[in-house]
Amino acid sequence: MVLIKGRSFLMGTDSQAGLPEDLEGPITEVEVTDFYMDQTTVTNKDFLEFFLDTGYITDAERHGSSHVFHLLVDEEVRETYPKLPQAEWWLEVEGASWRMPEGEGSSIKERMDHPVVHISRNDALAYCKWAGKRLPTEAEWEYAARGGRKQQTYPWGNELNPGGKHFANIWQGELPDFNSEDNGYIGTAPVKAFPPNDYELFQMSGNVWEWCLNPGRIPLKTFNEQNSKEMLEDHNHYSKEGYAVRGGSFLCHCSYCRRYRVAGRNTNTAHSSSSNLGFRCVKDKKD
Repeated sequence: MVLIKGRSFLMGTDSQAGLPEDLEGPITEVEVTDFYMDQTTVTNKDFLEFFLDTGYITDAERHGSSHVFHLLVDEEVRETYPKLPQAEWWLEVEGASWRMPEGEGSSIKERMDHPVVHISRNDALAYCKWAGKRLPTEAEWEYAARGGRKQQTYPWGNELNPGGKHFANIWQGELPDFNSEDNGYIGTAPVKAFPPNDYELFQMSGNVWEWCLNPGRIPLKTFNEQNSKEMLEDHNHYSKEGYAVRGGSFLCHCSYCRRYRVAGRNTNTAHSSSSNLGFRCVKDKKD
């Protein structure tokens, strides 16, 4: 973990790049206090250690299936799985879970340094409790993602591919049916595959969505220090409600949602899981 020194910062954006329902603005000055944050999202190796110590069964395993992006599933069997209405590139794959990310026959054996996926918020909370950590508030997450930069679009600056280089694992090509893999990946990438931001945090943009502590799409003006403390008390529990996820994933693309920007916001129900949902942890700084 790295120590993130707290202070006030400008949260959100007045840009119209995002979706209106995401409530990315108006820009609001928010105060955060010191905290520690994992340099990377929790990996398959990390989650395996948790499982071996606790025997924990995830929501996806209990349910018997999870959502997998269609191009990650063998073409011969894609049509055998149910498709999500209005998002037919998502398949409900029987047996898909953190241990078998694409269902029966798949494995994490060669992906120990990739982010663990098919993780619900409830699963993330269970891991945090075991590790003596917690999930970040959206304010903490965005402050850390910005890396000390003031109102920059991405963790590394304002240009998506400076010097023609890729700094994040996001979609390359035409979503949802063609990925050129210009950045080297069609699905998840190893957690340290791209350069860190100025706080030495890896992949705060793209790769996998990261669960946060607070409910989704709450107004930015509520993110002051007192409300953050209330969030720690009121929302550090298992639930079926909608909660914030941040950072975008390998499926984000400029033609769709552009939520890989540091101000990008999204929400999902706490029991949901998919092949692009993961998390990272934080810990309070004890004086």
